Amino acid sequence: MLPIRTHSERLRIDCYLLSYDSATLLPFSPIMAESTSRPVRVIAHLLEEVGLVTMWHSSLDVKLLCAQRFVRLFAYGGSTLILASYLSALGIADDRIGLFMTLTLIGDVVISFFLTLFADKMGRKAVLSLGSVLMAGSGVVFALTGNYWILLAAAVFGVISPSGNEIGPFRAVEESTLAHLVAHEKLPDVFAWYSLVGAAGTALGQLICGWMLTSLQSLHGWEFIPSCRVMFFVYAAVGVVKLVFTLVLSRKVEYVKEEPAPQNDETRPLLGDSAPVEELPKKKGLFASIEKDLWSLVIRLFILFGLDAFASGLASMSWMTYFFHRKFSLPEGELGTIFFVTSSIAAASMLVASSIAKRFGNVKTMVFTHLPSAVCLAMISIPNSLPLALTFLVLRACSQSMDVAPRSAFLAAALPSDKRTAIMGAVNVVKTTSQSMGPLLTGILARNDMFGVSFIIAGILKIIYDLGMLASFAGKEAAKRKQTTQNDEAR
Repeated sequence: MLPIRTHSERLRIDCYLLSYDSATLLPFSPIMAESTSRPVRVIAHLLEEVGLVTMWHSSLDVKLLCAQRFVRLFAYGGSTLILASYLSALGIADDRIGLFMTLTLIGDVVISFFLTLFADKMGRKAVLSLGSVLMAGSGVVFALTGNYWILLAAAVFGVISPSGNEIGPFRAVEESTLAHLVAHEKLPDVFAWYSLVGAAGTALGQLICGWMLTSLQSLHGWEFIPSCRVMFFVYAAVGVVKLVFTLVLSRKVEYVKEEPAPQNDETRPLLGDSAPVEELPKKKGLFASIEKDLWSLVIRLFILFGLDAFASGLASMSWMTYFFHRKFSLPEGELGTIFFVTSSIAAASMLVASSIAKRFGNVKTMVFTHLPSAVCLAMISIPNSLPLALTFLVLRACSQSMDVAPRSAFLAAALPSDKRTAIMGAVNVVKTTSQSMGPLLTGILARNDMFGVSFIIAGILKIIYDLGMLASFAGKEAAKRKQTTQNDEAR
């Protein structure tokens, strides 16, 4: 084995890693071939598995969309950590806090529906820019007033997330745009990193917000409410940063109606062909009759995703942080650290999901990673011991977000490109509508000293959702993957 002796040789190895192509493994020099072939191949394979190679070679638009998601979820994470406690400090009862979250989500349904329905006609950049302006405006209003109804109006017409997850039209438009920009076989990697940077943004937002609040109160003597208002000014500033990222996007992000493309184009649905192919035997697939079967698919998605979203509303991030704050008397700094850790674990787990999905398919990956988190969610509120409750919280985080990227890739592949944005928007509307019912029920339970029951119900409903997804789609996706493999081998 010959050692690598020069700086130039090391630099060539770095370049080799960055330009790695899974189809070819051509060493730059005999020295590299003899001394570093095996380690380099292992590292390069690892980079390919976690999707870093795909992201490195992706366009600037893809990277900007991921950056937008990071800063947006950073703001959501910080606001979610304090939202319920802030409203409680203003003298608002738990059931009215639940009503506030419910009405916020319902208002978001209406706005998101119209924006996503006409996003391709209005222009995707225009919709994302409008959402960024509304986000900045809502942060300013929350920072300047404590009136319940004004805050509610700002949360409805602006963008304030009660759940810590995506609200507004952003995600549907961005995911449809990513599916438009990225080749079908690369989508799982891109969606994995799109989801990961979002989770990382949430985690960082929670950590920074928690310790900034603690610092303002303990070191500078600020009261809780003024400290929270500083955080909402930061929220508004993040909306401005997101607007800048949106304006830099190129015209390639806009939807352009194209002529019918070859079979392997990204316009081809995952679960069936939108037009018959003469070479292949006629087979009734999910989209054999596009209108009828597309509606069948969409209705099943509405029911299952709506059930999962309702469960998420029962145990939203705002309620989860408020639960730990109230039951165990944890200060904001410690809460921020706890949820930073759990969100970071959830973010890291998404990379594993991308690798699993390549081997077993999106649906099976969604179900078998989501089931354990649903069980742990049902167990969180049962212990009276903080360490045991945190154990279930951490175990839930280990697989809680592993279904996110496979689910996005599944939807993007299953839906025809000319209807994708509108259908994704409609799915998000159904999810948000269902989710909006959850916070009100949790608020009522919390006011009647039954806070933890909501988490138990949420866990059970999520288990039902997982089993429903497995029964509805796993077989069809497996058959489609097998058919695609056979067609590739025939060529």
